[in-house]
Amino acid sequence: MKIKKIIFVILSALIFAIMLAVLELNKNTVWGFVLLLLVTAGFYTAHRFIVKRKNKWYLRLCVWLAWLSLFCGVLFLTWPPVQAVPAVSVKNPEKTEIITLSQGDLQGVYNADKSVEVFAGIPYAKPPVGELRWKEPQDAEPWDGVLLADRFAPMGMQPRNLPIYYSLAQIIGYHDYKITLDDNYTEPVSEDSLYLNIRKPAGKLSKAPVLVYVHGGSLQTGQPWYADYSGEGLAKEGVITVNMGYRLGVFGYFADEELAAESTNGTTGNYGMLDQIKALEWVRDNISAFGGDPDNVTLAGESAGAASVSALCTSPLAKGLFRRGILESSTTASVHPPHSFRTLDEALETGKATKEKLGCSTVAELRALSAEQLVDEAQAHHHMTVDGYALTETPYESYQKGVHNEEAILHGYNEEESAAFIMFDRANMKNYEQKIRAYFGEYSDDLLKLYPASTDEEADLYWAEIYGAVFFDYPHYCLNRLAAQNDIPVYEYLFAKKNGRIGNWHSGEEVYCYGNIPDDSTLYDSRDRELSAQMLGYWKSFSENGDPNAGGLPEWKENRGSDSVMYFGDTTEMMSEREHALFEILDKFDGWK
Repeated sequence: MKIKKIIFVILSALIFAIMLAVLELNKNTVWGFVLLLLVTAGFYTAHRFIVKRKNKWYLRLCVWLAWLSLFCGVLFLTWPPVQAVPAVSVKNPEKTEIITLSQGDLQGVYNADKSVEVFAGIPYAKPPVGELRWKEPQDAEPWDGVLLADRFAPMGMQPRNLPIYYSLAQIIGYHDYKITLDDNYTEPVSEDSLYLNIRKPAGKLSKAPVLVYVHGGSLQTGQPWYADYSGEGLAKEGVITVNMGYRLGVFGYFADEELAAESTNGTTGNYGMLDQIKALEWVRDNISAFGGDPDNVTLAGESAGAASVSALCTSPLAKGLFRRGILESSTTASVHPPHSFRTLDEALETGKATKEKLGCSTVAELRALSAEQLVDEAQAHHHMTVDGYALTETPYESYQKGVHNEEAILHGYNEEESAAFIMFDRANMKNYEQKIRAYFGEYSDDLLKLYPASTDEEADLYWAEIYGAVFFDYPHYCLNRLAAQNDIPVYEYLFAKKNGRIGNWHSGEEVYCYGNIPDDSTLYDSRDRELSAQMLGYWKSFSENGDPNAGGLPEWKENRGSDSVMYFGDTTEMMSEREHALFEILDKFDGWK
């Protein structure tokens, strides 16, 4: 009898702990925990009542099933509400002075130590909904009264998973999860997402440098307020930072001949890119009201955001809107960009297939569909294209002709870029050669000679390096050569610092270079914080004058010969480019001339 009681206590306690974990990870409201306690108390009372009367086993089973069923009800009834994300973590933050724009009066809020003023959710274009879906962005409407910019606007419409998925990603992928009741809500998504956020140093400013950041996410996911690339770190150093939302997935990159015909500019397929240009125009016209210098703007981005920056560097529509570019872990500078880019013919063909799949024959019918009916088409539509308007040719072709918008470039990639992308596509001796030959065709022998795996461990390591080089490292090598060819000052880096969080995987550098390592985080050591201060200093200096070098920092030499990079790891120093032999093969594979 005692054994049965022990088993009951252990089993019920384990199930209760799992229920609590599910409510926390799924971000259910606090009422979920209250109701679970009441339901669990009822379960124990009922179970004890049945045991005392020695009722049959099926009654006990019914009590267990009732407990589990009621938990499912609690989970549903206390589902996390959709709630706008506060601009700052401070409760009841102090408001800033009112700023007057052509659209109307605007008021932001101060951060915790009042060193930074935050203005969130500022509309820079009309909501691209209804008849404006798949049209060039239009000027934003003015507003009456004072707009309190203390909440971030929804992120661009995109596929969403259950809240528990994102919590598990923080635990498994980032090893960084905090149990709190302050985030028991889900972040909103919407087609109505053309808003930007501004962080500026507190107080009166004049002619301050400006950095405009384009977030990543494969042009199909992401949002402009993520803590790693928050502009607070740069704002504390005197740089006004702007983060924008833009149309994603099928809403931003769907292409169709009917759309091109109805456009006065004959464009289709680059609506997200046109949003980014519209945001830059808004900054040009309004940033002086915040104390910024419209003639000293740096455009930055990571991953697909960096691919966007790369394209904007050669877009005729972006000329004069920024002076320099920062590109982290992606470019579209190779002959055939490996991601975030496709030909117009490919885009139109995919658009035609999407219309057929959705049972639509006209754009009007597509516009009549809800955003929810379209959002899952993001995977098919997350690529920029040469549309003849935003892009008249590929960035590679423009650079070869000496056409570009930027005066200086800071760019680079991470040591383990591929880790997250091949997590479920690992190589071993059984499939290593097959993977190489399937992708590289006639150049496979050269690669296998350069990377002759003889063990499963070597095969896995080499495949990771080759994959990372194709999609990230090599395009940066291409960009560097094009910049040097055009006499553009160019500074390249390799980020290699490991830590207790995401380390030197894709996007791992962001929290360092934007100065956002949390003060209370135990996932970073003293070297991490030293490196973050150095990288923030380089990013600040480059944003000010196009040269990352500043007093007290190790010298960052230009990479004119495309043979040396700044190493960000356990040391900060110049080093030789490590993959030249691989790049020579990729030149032949990609058709570099």
